[in-house]
Amino acid sequence: MSDSSNLLKTTVNDYLENLPESVHNKLYQSSITCLAIFRLLPSLAKFYVMSLLFNEHSVSYIDLTRWIRPDNMTHLVSSSTKSSSSSAVTNFPGAIGKNKMYQNECLKRLKQLNLIKDVRKQWTNPNTGQLTNVVVLQLNPMFRKNFRNALTGSQMSNDLNNDIEMTDVEEVSEEFLDRYSLMKWENILHFMVGSEVPELPSIGVLSLLRHSGLMDIGEEDEFIATPKRFKGDNMDLKSMKITQDGFQFLLQDINAQIWQLLLQYLRMSEKLMMNPVDVLNFIFMLGSLELGKQYPVTLLSDTQVIMLEDLVDYGLIYYPEKNKYFYPTRMATTLTSEKTTFKTASMSMNQVLEGGPEVKDHGSIVLETNFKLYCYTTSPLQIAILNLFVHLRTRFANMVTGMITRESVREALRNGITADQIIKYLETHAHSQMKKLAEEKLLKKLEFDSNATETQQIGSQVKLEVIPPTVVDQIKLWQLEMDRLQTFAGFLFKDFANAQEFEQLANYADEVGVMLWRDDDKRKFFVTEEGIGQLNDYANRLKRHRA
Repeated sequence: MSDSSNLLKTTVNDYLENLPESVHNKLYQSSITCLAIFRLLPSLAKFYVMSLLFNEHSVSYIDLTRWIRPDNMTHLVSSSTKSSSSSAVTNFPGAIGKNKMYQNECLKRLKQLNLIKDVRKQWTNPNTGQLTNVVVLQLNPMFRKNFRNALTGSQMSNDLNNDIEMTDVEEVSEEFLDRYSLMKWENILHFMVGSEVPELPSIGVLSLLRHSGLMDIGEEDEFIATPKRFKGDNMDLKSMKITQDGFQFLLQDINAQIWQLLLQYLRMSEKLMMNPVDVLNFIFMLGSLELGKQYPVTLLSDTQVIMLEDLVDYGLIYYPEKNKYFYPTRMATTLTSEKTTFKTASMSMNQVLEGGPEVKDHGSIVLETNFKLYCYTTSPLQIAILNLFVHLRTRFANMVTGMITRESVREALRNGITADQIIKYLETHAHSQMKKLAEEKLLKKLEFDSNATETQQIGSQVKLEVIPPTVVDQIKLWQLEMDRLQTFAGFLFKDFANAQEFEQLANYADEVGVMLWRDDDKRKFFVTEEGIGQLNDYANRLKRHRA
């Protein structure tokens, strides 16, 4: 699984763990939500849940530790989510850490999600007859009941997968849904990178991009998403620029991108007094629906109907007949999947248009030591992303050429994009031939390296250089040029009557942490805007004390 996929799982879990127990219990009333949350758990936590699911008796903490063999760093993990008896021994590398730490982390997550609870029971020792307190673990009864229903296929009242006869329904193919969803999603990404879009994203999308920190409107006052503001200040919305977090957002998998916006949607929905249980249940329910199948709107709550119209703007839902039925797209049905079909928006669009199998190597960028760049692509989105830090010169049918210049990189740096992000993007999308040449150079270096005798030592001493080192170093130097001078708003104190007065005020500014600069010889110092009030109060107290 990719790093961004692991990141989104961690982020979603963090949000769920911070919810109160009452919300957890309401969420566990849905079998679909139980299954989705189970998929987000670590492998050892999944094994614990499956072991307790069909076990009517409590399990002691001592028994849990016996399921881990610390001698060869192995864990027992569930190999199937449909049977509690199907388990396998899986080797975990030392990078995971000690087994005890991994077990405690999994148990902590289960407890924060209120999936298991500690219960103290008295146990009589058969040999001595003495009573001892034993800590046992019990699975949440509500979760146990509905998760069982999810695994055994029992139908729930809130399950949209129940067979409902629908007439006069529009036939929609999976290919159409893929094209529709990616058109919607790439329209948002095109707007983020500053490309011309045929239709401006909806006000809800713009507000979400603003509040999530992916784009900045450049105003001090908080942007309030209202229809009046939208119509009156349309130019302000078009002037929004991508931030550093926004560029990092473009480097993630499409599944991670969607979840990042959905989590921000959840936080905004709380401020709008929307039921968080309905919102979460609907998001998790989308991940269990079938692609290409229509579902009636009549089974949704009022909150979920509002969400339905919002999610249309992100390409998660195709809603042809208002108040009748809807179709989930592939981006919605893979929300809680271990593996996603789409890796990035531009790559997915190319796959749909070409209709070919998934390509293993998606590298398309060739970069020379003279900073000339050639990119083999037909994706307008990738071209727009390159335009953020590359001076594009020529565009052909299947290729664009350009030059990485000092001005183009500085413009990207001014927009909040870092040098490491530019280098990472170039390495990620490097052409396969560049990677092959880098590997050949690495092997030649290793042949003359007499110190690196083992694979682990070799990997730590020699680095694979896909991008020419001269280009990497120059991009970092251009960033250092931008970082040489930093500006701070504050106040300068000077012209003190004597050295004692200077020392008293300067030392106090140091103590409260508002000092930015001082010169003892010239008796000057500079403080922040926030600290001017404290320093004036202290100076007035000193003046009254002397009087």
